[in-house]
Amino acid sequence: PLDLSYAHTGVFQEMVKSECQFINGTDRVKFVKRFIYNREQYMHFDSEVGLYMGDTPYGEKVARYWNSDPEWMEYRRDAVDRHCRHNYELSSLFLVER
Repeated sequence: PLDLSYAHTGVFQEMVKSECQFINGTDRVKFVKRFIYNREQYMHFDSEVGLYMGDTPYGEKVARYWNSDPEWMEYRRDAVDRHCRHNYELSSLFLVER
């Protein structure tokens, strides 16, 4: 039988949010990726810093691990061009003028 005691009936939420911040078109672009668990941001990546940064003790541990992988970090740093600037070019024709 399934144990439905109080400790096992909670709702847990993990969320990852990515955002691109455009200053003066694509001249200056900032990419931020936030990692949130139960409404608490535990880690984030900021393209201006170029590293993952832990916001909680657990996030610091995960950030150290991800920052230690040069190939992964290169991929993440390229997100500004691959994700932000690319999508800006695709959507600016119908969104910027609104």
